[in-house]
Amino acid sequence: MSIKAYLEAEPLSEIERWHGNPKGSGVAFVGTLRKHPYDEDKCLLISDPGEAEPAIYEFKVADIIAAEELASPVDPEGTSRNLARLWVRRGSLGVRYEPFEVDEPIRPAVTNSGLRTRKAEGAMP
Repeated sequence: MSIKAYLEAEPLSEIERWHGNPKGSGVAFVGTLRKHPYDEDKCLLISDPGEAEPAIYEFKVADIIAAEELASPVDPEGTSRNLARLWVRRGSLGVRYEPFEVDEPIRPAVTNSGLRTRKAEGAMP
């Protein structure tokens, strides 16, 4: 499965909104919500590329206890992103895909100022 399939997956809309207080039993994640490209029991959350630690998160839909729609930011070209805040059950398992610089040893993007500079200049996806 290519990374392009992950990024182009359909938006996820089957999660019901919950209006209780999930803060005690869940952890919040913010990003663009997508269907998993090949597993209907999972979803992807693509975090904002401008965040300090950009990543793609994978969760089981059954572990999501609440979802909130947030304001959609618009970039200078007029493209908007639908943002959501997901409350994921504490103790559940998720997967985090994150950028890094290929080197020996591998250097995470968070600790690599050169990688952050190239990303900020638009040299990276």
